[in-house]
Amino acid sequence: MSKTSLILGLSLMLSAVTAVAANPKQAPNPYESASRPTMGCKIDRIVFAKLSSLDIKPVLCSDAVFVRRVYLDVIGTLPTAEEAWKFINDPNRKNKRRILIDQLLERDEFADYWSMKWGDILRIKAEFPINLWPNAAQAYHRWVRASIAENKPYDQFVREMLTSSGSNFRVGPVNFYRAIQNKTPEGIATTVALTFMGTRTDSWTKDRLAGTAIFFSQIGYKPTSEWKEEHVFWNPLGSALPPGSTAPGQAAIKTSAPVADEKSKLPVTPAAPLVGVFPDGKKVEIPPNQDPREVFADWLITPENPWYTKSIVNRVWAWLMGRGIIHEPDDIREANPPSNPELLSYLQKEFINSGYDLKHLYRLILTSNVYQLSSIPRQDSQEARANFASYPLRRLEAEVLIDAVNKITGTSDLYTSAIPEPFTYIPKDLPAIALADGSITSPFLALFGRSARATGMENERDNKPVPAQWLHMLNSSHIQSKLEQGPALKEIFMSRKPPAEIVKALYLTILSRPPTQEEFKTILEFVKSTRSRREAAVDISWALINSPEFLYRH
Repeated sequence: MSKTSLILGLSLMLSAVTAVAANPKQAPNPYESASRPTMGCKIDRIVFAKLSSLDIKPVLCSDAVFVRRVYLDVIGTLPTAEEAWKFINDPNRKNKRRILIDQLLERDEFADYWSMKWGDILRIKAEFPINLWPNAAQAYHRWVRASIAENKPYDQFVREMLTSSGSNFRVGPVNFYRAIQNKTPEGIATTVALTFMGTRTDSWTKDRLAGTAIFFSQIGYKPTSEWKEEHVFWNPLGSALPPGSTAPGQAAIKTSAPVADEKSKLPVTPAAPLVGVFPDGKKVEIPPNQDPREVFADWLITPENPWYTKSIVNRVWAWLMGRGIIHEPDDIREANPPSNPELLSYLQKEFINSGYDLKHLYRLILTSNVYQLSSIPRQDSQEARANFASYPLRRLEAEVLIDAVNKITGTSDLYTSAIPEPFTYIPKDLPAIALADGSITSPFLALFGRSARATGMENERDNKPVPAQWLHMLNSSHIQSKLEQGPALKEIFMSRKPPAEIVKALYLTILSRPPTQEEFKTILEFVKSTRSRREAAVDISWALINSPEFLYRH
C-alpha cells in the first residue's frame, strides 16, 4: 500500500474518538446522544446513585454506537449497512433500542456466540491422546448450543452437566467430566467450584477441598469397543470397577466384581454411606443408593447457595459490561468484595425470581441506561471504572474480529484441526464464532488471542493488542487480499454511485455509522487525488478496519 494510503489510515485512526475524549462537552458528535440518561430501571437507580456520589454525570451513547455495540455483544457480529442505517433513522426513539434487543436475542447467531463464550469456560476442545475426541467435542457443543437456543433454565443446564451419565459421543453433558484435565475427586471439585461458583480452590483449606471432593469420588470412566468412546457413570462400588474401567485418579483395574446397574442406580453390594462436606461447611450423609453428584447439585442450585447465583449474574454482567461487579468474575472470595453489593444482590434476586432465565438477565442488563452509556470516560480513575461510569473499550475477540472482516469483504477463512477426523471438517462459510471445537483454528485466531480452553478461566482469552497483530492488520497479504478481492467490497467499489455515496456505504458497512462532515471532506479530497476509484476505495477500507473504532467495542 502507498504512503498516501498509510497517511490517510493514520489520520483516521486519530479521528473523532480522540477529539471527543479531549473535549467531551462538544456536541454533537457521532458517539454520544444528546438525550439525558433516565432512572429507567433499578439497575440505573443503583448505579447512578453511586456515580452521583463520585460527582460523575453519565452520558448515553448515540444510536450509531448502540446498534454496533449491541450486535457485537448479543450475537457477536456486525450489523449490515442496511440494518445500521435503518436503526439510526428509525423515528421510534423511545422504544427502538428495546425492540432491537428483543430481536437479537431470538436470532440464530445468539446461540452461536454464547456457545463460544461457554465453550471457553467449559473447555470444549479436542485433544490427543487424552480428554475430548472431536466427535465428543461436537456432541458437547451441540448440547450447549441447543440449551442456549431453547433458553434452558440455568439450574437445569448446570444440573445436567453435574449428574449426567452415558457415552461421551452421545450424551453431550457428560463431557463436562471428560474435559477436565485432573480427574481426581479433588481435581473435579476444583473445576466445579471454578465453573459454577466462580471461586478458585487454591485459597481453600485442604479439609474444605477434601470434603467437597467426596461428592465426586464415585465417578467411573468405562471404555467401549468404539475408538475413543467412553462411558461416564456413577460407580457406587468404590474400587470394584468394570473390567478395563477407571475411577478418578486410578489406573485401569481388572476385576470381576459385581457392577452397579446404571439404569436403576442400585448397587449390587451394599456400601457404607459417604459423608460429604459442602463448601459452606455443612456436613451431609449420602445414602449408598444415591449418586453423590445429585446431592451436590441439589445443594448448589438452591437460591440460598451463597455462590451459585452470585457467580452467574456476575459472569454475565462481566461478559456484557467488560468487568464484573466482583472482578475478576472467577475470583469470588471474601477478600475480593463486589464494587456495588446492592447491584449484585438485586441481579441475584431478579434471576432467581425469573426461574433462572438467562435471557431475562441479558435483557435486564441490555435495556438499562448503564449498559447504554458512552465509552468516553468523564473521569479516568479506578473507582469510576469499578462503578461502570462508562462502557469500557475492549478489542474484539479473535473470532468476532475475523468474522467482521469476512462479513465486510464477503470472504471466508480456512479452519483446520491437528486431529485428522471427519468431525473436524468445517464448511467454507461457517463463521468462527460457530466453531464447535477449540482445536479447530487458524493462524489468525492463534495470533489474536483465542482462548486455549485449558483451564476454564476468563483470563485465558487475551484481547490485549500486541505489535504482531497490528502488523497483520496493517501489512499482511491475508487482509490485503480480502480488501482487494472480496466480492462484497467489490460490489460497493464498482457501483455507479457518486463518490460521496460510496464513502457513506463504506462507513456504514465497516463502522456502522455515516461519516462526519470533517471525515467526508478529508476522504473526498483523498479520492480526487487518487488515480482510480477502486484504489481509493480499497485504501479507505484498509484505513477504516485499522482504526480503533473498528477494532474495539466502544
